[in-house]
Amino acid sequence: MEAENGEARLASKGRAGLMRIETQKKSAAVCHDDSTPPVKAQTIDELHSLQKKKSAPNTPRTARTPGQGQGAGTFAVITEEDLQRQQLQSISASLASLTRETGPKVVKGDPARKAEGHTVAHSGHNIHDTFDISDSALKFTHVLYNLSPAELYEQAIKYEKGSFITASGAIATLSGAKTGRSPRDRRVVKDETTENELWWGKGSPNIEMDEHTFMVNRERAVDYLNSLDKVYVNDQFLNWDPEHRIKVRIVSARAYHSLFMHNMCIRPNAEELEEFGTPDFTIYNAGQFPCNRYTHYMTSSTSVDLNLARREMVILGTQYAGEMKKGLFSVMHYLMPQRHILSLHSGCNMGKGGDVALFFGLSGTGKTTLSTDHNRYLIGDDEHCWSENGVSNIEGGCYAKCIDLSKDKEPDIWNAIKFGTVLENVVFEEHSREVDYSDKGVTENTRAAYPIEYIPNAKIPCVGPHPKNVILLACDAFGVLPPVSKLSLAQTMYHFISGYTALVAGTEEGIKEPQATFSACFGAAFIMLHPTKYAAMLAEKMRKHGATGWLVNTGWSGGRYGSGNRIKLAYTRKIIDAIHSGTLLKANYVKTEVFGLEIPTEIDGVPSEILNPINTWSDKKAYNDTLLKLGGLFKKNFEVFSNYKIGTDNNLTEEILAAGPTF
Repeated sequence: MEAENGEARLASKGRAGLMRIETQKKSAAVCHDDSTPPVKAQTIDELHSLQKKKSAPNTPRTARTPGQGQGAGTFAVITEEDLQRQQLQSISASLASLTRETGPKVVKGDPARKAEGHTVAHSGHNIHDTFDISDSALKFTHVLYNLSPAELYEQAIKYEKGSFITASGAIATLSGAKTGRSPRDRRVVKDETTENELWWGKGSPNIEMDEHTFMVNRERAVDYLNSLDKVYVNDQFLNWDPEHRIKVRIVSARAYHSLFMHNMCIRPNAEELEEFGTPDFTIYNAGQFPCNRYTHYMTSSTSVDLNLARREMVILGTQYAGEMKKGLFSVMHYLMPQRHILSLHSGCNMGKGGDVALFFGLSGTGKTTLSTDHNRYLIGDDEHCWSENGVSNIEGGCYAKCIDLSKDKEPDIWNAIKFGTVLENVVFEEHSREVDYSDKGVTENTRAAYPIEYIPNAKIPCVGPHPKNVILLACDAFGVLPPVSKLSLAQTMYHFISGYTALVAGTEEGIKEPQATFSACFGAAFIMLHPTKYAAMLAEKMRKHGATGWLVNTGWSGGRYGSGNRIKLAYTRKIIDAIHSGTLLKANYVKTEVFGLEIPTEIDGVPSEILNPINTWSDKKAYNDTLLKLGGLFKKNFEVFSNYKIGTDNNLTEEILAAGPTF
């Protein structure tokens, strides 16, 4: 037989004229296999321990010898054990009960793993001499410190009901009974300092509480956290400007909360973490545990408490993660103005030539859509500071609404929902884990939290030069505000303090006509000082750096909601492009009645007739009546601010009032 001659060759044509392939006969040899020496592990646990490679520090650890001055002297090497002990002692101090003046015994690592080799920070309890200790003094609290997203995924999926990996790789979680913030349960300690510094009373978001009540709630939160087998601790930063960076520590009971803050705050590198030291501000998130309703000032089982003197925040009775994000934003609204830095609830982007624009706007005005521009760099989507160095993002991530999210309309957000992203309260298909973003089964307030690096055109670090344009967005459902107006400094202050937009009929039950909505500084729920103070700082910085204010209406034209039409997004984008390029500054302007707004007569790519809203209304009397109605609503809203004085005279207040509607 030919097959037995040991040669590989093509034989003659076989059936149907096909070439027959014959293979070489294999020699008798040992079959190939994957045999290797056996693993050194003697048990499954030992085998698992080989799976994880210990990270080596990437910077030498040194500490100045005590007594040496800045920039001089000897340095001593800090061992891994010493560094870990310092971190744990700092965390133990953060968890200290003020009545017992000591912190718990903390040990690093998951209690599910063996505790051998862990460094322990002892609390200082002397059980032989002390008789008023509790069982909590006899136990360890395990600290899971600055875990990676992968580690937090594992923790959430193992231990937290309602945590699942979705098809895109994001982790879906539930925030419990509360699926949004609880502004009526947010309280601030009123003491000798804050009584005079903060904005209190009508219109203010600051609900007062006393120091004693705060300490009662703090004790309750700390006792709850110390009673757990493990707590999650994040040490992170706020503000990308290194000169004005704030160190924050978040102590929480849920992996979901730890991952959320990992995404939303600025993530320290290894060297920064080693040098972190004592935090400037600490959050105690005991949200699974309710406050005591019989405690003074409490009106529900939820309480979100700020103590600015102690630089602490306590959360009880709500697991909604946004309370932490917005709580820290409120803190920045207090701390930054003390350094003459303006804190802003705004989006921010930068052109390729370095021109920066700020975008202010309430929900539905298009702030996210217009500040996200593929031709410009994203500095941030929500929270910023404006200092002598320029503008900087406060956060390290984005917190986007997910309801009705689609790849076509918002591709950047869609693509950012991947491994590491936290999805709150979304609904997904049980088998495929595909998220249905249109499903409001849990809540309409579905959210995604992801690092800002997930946005492809994000500018890292998130800082930029001084803004050239300040854009105030309003969705005017009354249809009487122009598509764009150039504002004077006084007008910018007036409209910034007003923070206007309008709800349209059908968005809320019982609303049959447009409803004006005002939120001071476009973020009344988070500001700490009187709105006029922020407005005065904004005007001062705009004047100093030559920035121009603009009011852009993304709402209706040719009539109010129901009779007119929404201004086309394409036209609004052309307007924004003209602002960015500087061409709109060179346009010819006319002044409107009542609001006294300067409006351009023409913009490239925008029909000239829509630039003056009266041209688009067929019923001129109805236009004038609606214009006067809206002007009256502005005046009524501003009554709460009209009696506030800055400085020794009332000149600034009068200047701002004069910039409002006149009729």
